Amino acid sequence: MVFNPLKHHRRSIRLRGYDYSRPGLYYVTLTLQSRLPLLGEVQGDVVHLSVLGEIVKGEWLRTPIIRPGTALDEFVVMPDHVHGIIVICEERNGVSRSSIDLVGANSSSPRRVTPFRSPSKTLGAIIRGFKAASTVRINEHRGTPGTKIWQRNYYEHIIRDERDLLRIQEYIRNNPLHYAERLESLARR
Repeated sequence: MVFNPLKHHRRSIRLRGYDYSRPGLYYVTLTLQSRLPLLGEVQGDVVHLSVLGEIVKGEWLRTPIIRPGTALDEFVVMPDHVHGIIVICEERNGVSRSSIDLVGANSSSPRRVTPFRSPSKTLGAIIRGFKAASTVRINEHRGTPGTKIWQRNYYEHIIRDERDLLRIQEYIRNNPLHYAERLESLARR
């Protein structure tokens, strides 16, 4: 069977017609290749990050520094995935604002222009930059240049209101406990 690119195109899982550079809050989940638990382990309701997990956390926290006009809200680095809320801010007269009230959002550091900033300010560009930077650093640490670290795509959800935001923040905070419960359940089978 010969591969025909016209018949075998990848279907987008993004909301058709939505501008992912629009100011707002976006919940994302990024998963490691083959769901390998390289980033740490969960004990009870606490995640103990490995060195690789600390690399991922550090790169996540650099997002608003590298990408002016972004901020971070709740996030958690799990053994085999990352959950987080990324804020794309609207900039007016040098002041960044989100399109909805940022309950508990961390705008952490001052915005500054860096030579690494991509001209694209879409959610996809932010995720690509994060994945690329964390992959390079992990592969440098492991001595495995070119090894794929992340699964190709990512899950995203556009946060539409405060109730949605609060529900997702709680889900992220409770994820280590649910992860541990899931592992215990699988071990009992």
